[in-house]
Amino acid sequence: MGVHTVPDPAAAQVKPEVEKINAYVGCINRLSARAYESRARYFSWARKTGPTGKERIIYGTYTIYDTSDCRKKVEKANALEPRDAELEAAASAYADAVSKLEPLLKEADDYYTQENYKDDRMAKGKALHPRLVAAWDAFAGADKKLRAGVEVVNDKRAAAQLAEIENKEGRKVRYHVEALMIQAKRVLRAQDTDKPDIAVITQALSDYESAVKAAEEASGKDGDVKIGSIFLSGAKSYLTTAKQLMRRVRDKTPYSQGDKMMLNAGSGWMVEGSPQRLLRDYNQLIDGYNRGARI
Repeated sequence: MGVHTVPDPAAAQVKPEVEKINAYVGCINRLSARAYESRARYFSWARKTGPTGKERIIYGTYTIYDTSDCRKKVEKANALEPRDAELEAAASAYADAVSKLEPLLKEADDYYTQENYKDDRMAKGKALHPRLVAAWDAFAGADKKLRAGVEVVNDKRAAAQLAEIENKEGRKVRYHVEALMIQAKRVLRAQDTDKPDIAVITQALSDYESAVKAAEEASGKDGDVKIGSIFLSGAKSYLTTAKQLMRRVRDKTPYSQGDKMMLNAGSGWMVEGSPQRLLRDYNQLIDGYNRGARI
């Protein structure tokens, strides 16, 4: 899942607490999706127990982007105020896990791209398998923990910012855009769990839909600024996808064989009512928000 940075347009210089959290978010946004895609690509053809050399199609895996910049930014961010030992430890663990994954994926990619399995009867592929699984598992755990820590900080900041906006400006466009983004995140969290609770999801969807309608109604009202059509369109697309996923879970609707192929091939965003499409739409909503929500 993508995470949005903390906007602070009023500050002439980025505050240390904002710089700190944005460094962690930058690592997640640049590296996490590709790391998970590499795992999905690998297991789209390899068995959970590992490759045999007898597979009809062998895709190999994906590499990830350079991780050295993430390591440097985490080291710098960890020294910034306010100090948070638990969050800083999670960030260091993330940087360590993703840094160990990078060369291993490069090694695996070289092996499969050069089709060396044809020369050693998949010996190295079999040896790489447990190392890859361990590295992916370590990364996933570190990623989950860092995201949770970042979200705690962002939630507190978002709530405080929303209260401040309401106190200074009232419930105008700026307030409703911020409220919409808070509710959008709650929808994603409600859906993004191993054991979805339909009651929780339905309530989150209802609150988000109300926030979207309120933002629409506030746009341009009484001379206030207008919210951009692209942002509002993205907010509604996200709502539609969230409802589709909720119905799939509620009605226990299975994925078709074609859907499963796309999900396993890392193209899950193309599948209606899938977590991958929900995440894609959420990230597009974040992009619109970060551009100012007025496009």
